[in-house]
Formats: sequence, structure tokens, C-alpha cells
Amino acid sequence: MLSDDHVNEIIIEVENVSSGVQSHPSSNQIFRGKVLLDSSINMVSSISDIDVVDSQSASKRNDQKGNQVLQFSTSLNESISQTLHSLECVGIDTPGSSHETVQGQKLIASLIPMTSRDRIKAIRNQPRTMEEKRNLRKIVDKEKSKQTHRILQLNCCVQCLNSISRAYRRSKNSLSEILNSISLWQKTLKIIGGKFGTSVLSYFNFLRWLLKFNIFSFIVNFSFIIIPQFTVAEKNTLQFTGLELFTGVGYFRDTVMYYGFYTNSTIQHGNSGASYNMQLAYIFTIGACLTTCFFSLLFSMAKYFRDNFINPHIYSGGITKLIFCWDFTVTHEKAVKLKQKNLSTEIRENLSELRQENVKLTFNQQLTRFSTYVMAWVVSTGVAIACCAAVYYLAEYNLEFLKTHSNPGAVLLLPFVVSCINLAVPCFYSMFRLVERYEMPRHEVYILLIRNILLKITIVGILCYYWLNNVALSGEECWETLIGQDIYRLLLMDFVFSLADSFLGEFLRRIIGMQLITSLGLPEFDIARNVLELIYAQTLVWIGIFFCPLLPLIQMIMLFIMFYAKNISLMMNFQPPSKAWRASQMMTFFILLLFFPSFTGVLCTLAITIWRLKPSADCGPFRGLPFFIHSIYSWIDTLSTRPGYLWVVWIYRNLIGSVHFFFILTLIVLIITYLYWQITEGRKIMIRLLHEQIINEGKDKMFLIEKLIKLQDMEKKANPSSLVLERREVEQQDALHLGERDSSLDLRFRRSVQEGNPRA
Repeated sequence: MLSDDHVNEIIIEVENVSSGVQSHPSSNQIFRGKVLLDSSINMVSSISDIDVVDSQSASKRNDQKGNQVLQFSTSLNESISQTLHSLECVGIDTPGSSHETVQGQKLIASLIPMTSRDRIKAIRNQPRTMEEKRNLRKIVDKEKSKQTHRILQLNCCVQCLNSISRAYRRSKNSLSEILNSISLWQKTLKIIGGKFGTSVLSYFNFLRWLLKFNIFSFIVNFSFIIIPQFTVAEKNTLQFTGLELFTGVGYFRDTVMYYGFYTNSTIQHGNSGASYNMQLAYIFTIGACLTTCFFSLLFSMAKYFRDNFINPHIYSGGITKLIFCWDFTVTHEKAVKLKQKNLSTEIRENLSELRQENVKLTFNQQLTRFSTYVMAWVVSTGVAIACCAAVYYLAEYNLEFLKTHSNPGAVLLLPFVVSCINLAVPCFYSMFRLVERYEMPRHEVYILLIRNILLKITIVGILCYYWLNNVALSGEECWETLIGQDIYRLLLMDFVFSLADSFLGEFLRRIIGMQLITSLGLPEFDIARNVLELIYAQTLVWIGIFFCPLLPLIQMIMLFIMFYAKNISLMMNFQPPSKAWRASQMMTFFILLLFFPSFTGVLCTLAITIWRLKPSADCGPFRGLPFFIHSIYSWIDTLSTRPGYLWVVWIYRNLIGSVHFFFILTLIVLIITYLYWQITEGRKIMIRLLHEQIINEGKDKMFLIEKLIKLQDMEKKANPSSLVLERREVEQQDALHLGERDSSLDLRFRRSVQEGNPRA
């Protein structure tokens, strides 16, 4: 039997287990440590329950068993500390009782039989730090590997599939991390979002998204059209003067920049080398670019529509996620401040929307606003019609004007007038906000986008009519190159006007608002006008990619410069939006406008060009053909004579060349869109009902609490002696707390005495 001092020594050793060892034990060690811990604690509990009856006999045995007790306490200390540290490495808190360690065992035991994907999801959802999750995953993987090694009947194919899926997930995660690390302008976009909110940030995200489009288009064109043409190109004998950068004529005419420079022959190096048909390469490469853009737009619209309209968290406000979620991996001081600024901006945006949704107007106010909106639409529509009429008449007489004027700068007249209209009229539309005064800033942006898109797409439609009817049928030597030059000048002039507006116009507006008319103050960033400039330029690029294959490269350079120009102007000349609003759904609307009417109009224009117009007889890869599409017809006829390629002929005639197939495909897309729309409406109704139910339950709880308080007050008035009983209970609880504190002080005193006693 142990003495009372030795028992206290063991208890003290158990209480003073440190928890700072950084190790990664296996799951078996954890299980054995847990059993040892439970048995040791039970032993200590049983020892503490022993009553020392004969103190003299215990003191006689003290000298004989002192060394044994010391060895027991040391081994007990080491085993408990190792077990506790093992549990901490897994992310399981060191328990005051065996309940939490049992939970840790159950967690590990439940993770082992799961599949790899379910196990990763379960570990990811654990409320633990990243280091604890990694350690837990390592231990579970080790235990899983041990069990799998014991199972001899495991199929080899299953092991191969598991290893392949694991390698695929790891490579996918590493690739996503690499792409995020090399992604353009991550830090700049965070700064913009933190200072100006998600509304202004949506413009820069859209610009970066378009840049990726043009990078892909340029890579495809350069690989399959430009490089093969370089191998057979003749030396350019024209002299470069520098004026070609603005007009697009002269030296650039005999380069790979325009359609007319490409050969129509089959490229073959050597007698036994592989042949390369430039006609098929040209039309298939352009078709592949447009097809990829088509499906990418559809996929992006579906993705943003699902994230911003269908998911339920969109309608719940997201306040809980903003307030109670923090990324603990952010440790740098500047990054923490930027994250705080982003969170505060998002909270203000959510709260402002909730406040604006509750605004109600009287009938007279609604009638006044409706009349104002109608007048604004009448004026804006009249201005758009007048501008389009001016562009139409100028385009009609442009060819005659160029024939009578030999000045090289005369070709810039039409692009100059069009760019002036595209710059001045959207600024005029932006002034309507002073009269219309929309409560929701999002509605104001939507209205401006619709007005601007109607203006710019109508102008592009008039220009396409001019190109396909006047230029293509004018009998010029190479009308495809002329169209490519016109599109190049329009794109370049629009870029010059945008830069001038960013560095000069916006600077002048800031000077006027800060020094001359101080009541105006700093202007706000016009999202609608700037977004429509990007859509207009991208529409020109898609139209001109058939006549000028290097346009994606030019657009890449322009977008890259435009990002930095707009960023500098934004930081210097603009203030954050006066009305904070959440623009999570803006990207969906931007891509929708880019798809319709922009991209669909481009497809219609190119379809008319390929199926209805006759190519030039002396230039380009399709010279000598009655229509551009005849190159495909000739290729299909050639394949129909080869038995190994009959499946290609069947796909073309029954799918690609069939009107019924596209009709059925369009019908399926419309049905899917309708189903998604109904799902959205159903989730809106469900969330609204649940929100009302939560409010009603809160009101019921408040009602019951008030009733309970009234009943307690009535009981206290009826039985005054209950107050005395409550006071006695409080005094007894205070006495118990004092006794516990005295016992803890006595334990500490006994520990200090034992530490000072070398024999103990």
C-alpha cells in the first residue's frame, strides 16, 4: 500500500503532463496510448480511493517501495504525455475525461472505411486547423494502408484505379495551385475589390476573362494558319513608313496579317512529305475558334447563372458567411488589412441591398418616376436613331469619298466618326442618372447597358451591311483585305479614344469636380460605358478574325494596356460608389450581352460571308471557288470515296449539315433553360417561406419568454419567502467555491513541499 505522499506525487505527475511534442504517431500507437491512459487514470483513481488505516505500517514500507513508486510515476508520466501528444497531433483535444478521446477513436474508425473522395470531404468539413487536418489524413491513410496490406483478396484493378484517381486528384490540386499562383493581377484585383467594391471589380474581371479568350484564339491561329504560311511566304518588298500602324495599309497588306496574303495551294515539303491543305486549315481553324468561344460562353453563362441565381445562399444575403468565417491562413499584416477591407465592403453591400429592398413609394411618386423613365427612353432612342442614320449615310458614300481623295489619312474618316459617337453618346446617357434616380444602383447599370448595347450593336450591324453589300460587291481586287483593314482601323481608333478618355477626360472631370464645381465631387466609375467598350471591341475582333487572323494578338495587347490604364485612372480620378451594392450577378449579365446579340450577330455575319459571298479571284486561300463553303463540299466528296472515312461523311451530312439536328439541339437548350428558371423560382419561394418561418419562431420564443417572466414575477409577489431560499442557495454555492479554492491551494502547497524534499 502506498503512502499518502506518494499518492499525491503520482497525482501531481499526472496533472503536469506537457503538450508540446511535435510528433506524428500512427493510429495503432494512439489506440494503445489511449488504453494505457485509461488504465493509468483508473489506477490513479483507485489509489486515491484507498484509505490509509495504519499510518505506522505504511511508513515502515515507505523506504522499501520508494524507488518502485518513483519508477512507476516516471513511466506513467512518459506514457501519458506520449498519448496526449499523439492525440493532439491528430487534432483531438487532450481530454479531461475519456469522452473526447472516444470521439477521436470514433472519428478515425469512421474515416477508414470511406472512399477517398468521401474521406477528403469529411476531413475538410472538420472544425480544425489545416495542420490538424493534414495530420489526421496522414494517420488515416497509414491505418488504411495497413488494413489494405492485410487483405490479400483485394483486386489489383481496384488498387490501380485508386492510385490513378489519387494521382489525378493530387495533380489537379497542384495544377490549380500553380494556375492561381501565376494568375494575372490577383493582388491588384483584391485591392480594387477592397476599395471600390464588387461592382467596379466586375469590370476588371470581365476584362481579364476576355483576355483569356483572345490568348486562346491567337495560339490556335498562330499554330495552324500563320506558321504554315510562313514556310511558303515570299519576301515583302514594300517599305515600312510607320503610317501603317494607324491606317493598316501599305506594308501590312503583304503580310500574314490579312486574308489576301495566304496561299490556296497545298503545302508539301519534299516529294514524300505530308501535305497541308491551307483552305481546310483556314476554315477549320476559324471554325474551331468560334466553336470553342460558343461553348465557352454557354458554359460560363451556365456556371455564373447557377452560382448567382440558382444556389440558395444568394438569396439569404450571405451575412453569416461574411461575419463568422475568417481565413486563418492569412497572416501577413497587409493581407489581413486587405481582407478586413474586403469583408467590410461586402457587408456594406449586403446591408445596403437589404435596406433598399424595403423602400416603398407612394402612387404619385411612382407615377412621376414612370413618366421620367419614359421620357428618358424616348430621348435616348431618338439620339441612337440619329447616330445610326449618320453612320449609314457616311458608310454609303465612303467608297466614293476614298476614290476622290488620295490622302492616306482619308481612310480614317469613318473610324473617327464612329469612335466619336461611341464615346460621346454613352457619356450623354450617363447624365440621365441625375434625372431618373434609381433606388437600386444595379437597375441603373442594367438600363445603361441596354441603351449602350442597342446603340453599338446597331452601328456594328450597319457597318456589316456596308461591308457585305458595298465592299464585297464593289469589284475590288481583294475585298476581304479591305474589310480586314476597316476593322483594324475601327479597333485601333476605339482603343485610342478609350486611352484619351482615361488619361484626359476622366482627369478633367476630377479637376472640375474638385476645384471648379465642388458640389459635384469626385466622379464614380461608369461600369456600363466601360463594359460596352469591351463588348464592342470584342465583337469587332470576332467579325474580323476571318479577314485578319492576327486581330486576337492586337486585342491582347490592347486589353493588357487598357487594364493598367483603367487601374491608374480608377485610383487617381474616381471615388468608391456612394451607394454600396453587391454585383455578384453582373458577370452573368455581361456574358449574356456578349453572347446575345454580340456573338450571335457575328455568327450570322460570317455565315452569310461563307455561304453567300463569292471569294476574290486573285487573292486568299479560297480564290477560284464560287463560295467559301465549296472547300468543305470538295473535301467531303473526296472522303466519300474512301471507305475508312465514311463515318466523317455521315456526321457531316446527318448532324452538321442537317437543319433538323440544330432545331432539336436548340429545343433541348431551351427546355433546359426553362427547367433551370423554374428551379430558381422554386428556391426563391422556399427560401422566402423558411425565412418567414424563422421570424415567426423567434416571435413565438419572445412571447413565451415574456409570459414566463410574468409568471415568475407573480410567484415572487405571492411567495416572498422564495427570495430568502434563493439567497441561501447562492450563499451555499459561494461556500462550495471557497472550499474548492482552499483545496487547490492545499494541493499546490503539498506539491511545493514534495519538490523541496529530495527523499520524495
